[in-house]
Amino acid sequence: MKTALTIAGSDSGGGAGIQADLKTFSAHGVYGMSVITAVTAQNTMEVRSVQPIDSAMITDQIAAIFEDIHVDAVKIGMLGSKETVETVANSLKLFKTATVVLDPVMISKSGHHLLDEGAISSLRTDLLPLATLVTPNIPEAEVLTGFSIRTKQDFYKACTAILELGPQAVLLKGGHAAGNPNDLLYDGQEFTWFKGERIHTKNTHGTGCTLSSAITSNLAKGLPLGMSIEQAKVYISEAIRNSFELGKGHGPVHHFYQFHKENWSDLT
Repeated sequence: MKTALTIAGSDSGGGAGIQADLKTFSAHGVYGMSVITAVTAQNTMEVRSVQPIDSAMITDQIAAIFEDIHVDAVKIGMLGSKETVETVANSLKLFKTATVVLDPVMISKSGHHLLDEGAISSLRTDLLPLATLVTPNIPEAEVLTGFSIRTKQDFYKACTAILELGPQAVLLKGGHAAGNPNDLLYDGQEFTWFKGERIHTKNTHGTGCTLSSAITSNLAKGLPLGMSIEQAKVYISEAIRNSFELGKGHGPVHHFYQFHKENWSDLT
């Protein structure tokens, strides 16, 4: 069985973060492992508080996995602080991970900042050069590049600017743009658009985490990058289409829609 490691924060509500990543890995038939960078107290409405994990503990978690278990791919999500970014980067350099998908999580669905200002510079210089693929949404890409992204031409410009920071490829997600959520991939050689469908529902908690984890799962199984993204786009679209009401805010996407549709009918 192929394996994937998620390095991210814990979502007590279960819809995003480590919990979403592990569910996605399982849905793809990949054995999931986790390194927790922070514990959040959150639900479908808000992030109430965040408790960072000590850097020594993060280092020890990563070492414990790599020294015992082969890791086919790594997904990186919420890191929170400059110290955590540097800690993760140093560990990945030590263990020389071949496949790294970086989802530069900065702001939660409810608007809570999940990456402090001091960490952004370190993310650019220390972590982006280690990434096989980085998957920013439009607001995250605007922070990384320093300019607004409004037009199709801005997408091309942003992908080019982010690639110059060192990752092997950039997938700029279009979920925050008007119209359908089309994503643009740039690998330094060519640009490729991946079309998406706008599904009108408020239950989209964990969408970004789930997409990047689906891509990670596909890469872990040996699929080419383009095919990994294409299949992940289909997966997240159906997960959103089959999302359900849970709590009073943004409900989660349905990570196991293809297996348990009949068992979840009371929630949909």
